Amino acid sequence: MHPAYRTLGLVITVGLLSSPALAAEQSHGHADGGAACVGFGPQTPRDINSLAGENKRRIALAPPASQMNLCNIHFHKNAEHKAAAFSIYAGEGDGHGYQSGYQCTISKTLTPAELAPTKESICDSEHGNLKPGDTIEVHWVHSSCDVQPGAGLGACLSEKCANPDLRVESQVFTLVNDPQALNINDMDYDGNMVNGLHQAKRLPTDTGKPVEFLGSTTGPKYTDQTCSPLQVTWSVRPQCAKLDINSVGEWCKNNAFKEDHAHGVRKLVTNPKLLAPITK
Repeated sequence: MHPAYRTLGLVITVGLLSSPALAAEQSHGHADGGAACVGFGPQTPRDINSLAGENKRRIALAPPASQMNLCNIHFHKNAEHKAAAFSIYAGEGDGHGYQSGYQCTISKTLTPAELAPTKESICDSEHGNLKPGDTIEVHWVHSSCDVQPGAGLGACLSEKCANPDLRVESQVFTLVNDPQALNINDMDYDGNMVNGLHQAKRLPTDTGKPVEFLGSTTGPKYTDQTCSPLQVTWSVRPQCAKLDINSVGEWCKNNAFKEDHAHGVRKLVTNPKLLAPITK
């Protein structure tokens, strides 16, 4: 059995990948002289306000999330992607990314009550615990495979379906200490089935039309020289929303995906040769 590795902030068992993807993963995408990866598909995360991209790999968009099985939910500390609403630079690499920006009205209007410390530590990890005012990016991962939701990206694959279409629905949230804000448990799975498919109870709305583009899995192990071999269709909502931090703490204690902390992020991909063009 090959060792596990992390992408999308999750654990994948390499043995489940198709042979071309496995070969690419084992090569780690290294190019001579530190040049950008050669031969890989478009990479993620990116600035969703920039439509430019020169990656020539032709990859079909995945079906809508409603036509796929939800296979995992997880979140990252700070936004992995960048947009006008989440553009405050928090630093490079694992555990950094972007925070709710100046064009996110939320960041300018948080009250002392919303920023009040929580009674208990929330989702402790190597990146520290979560605090009111923090930014997180939540990912709802969907697969074309006939799979059950579970832990890690391995839940999105199976021996009978090792090379699926993957889609990630993404939403950036500002955490507030307010039970009247959105509750992440209302957007959880909890065994919800729709037309025979595993689905989240609901996905975020009222945060702008999702920006759809082709990319990859993410995570701090990947760089411009170490590309992800997996192909993912992304739907990233361009506006942020308030999320009750206490609901996130409850979710970290009990969810079907065995997620108990925020994952780190990959440095923003800006090399146009590693990005697909966005068509709006």
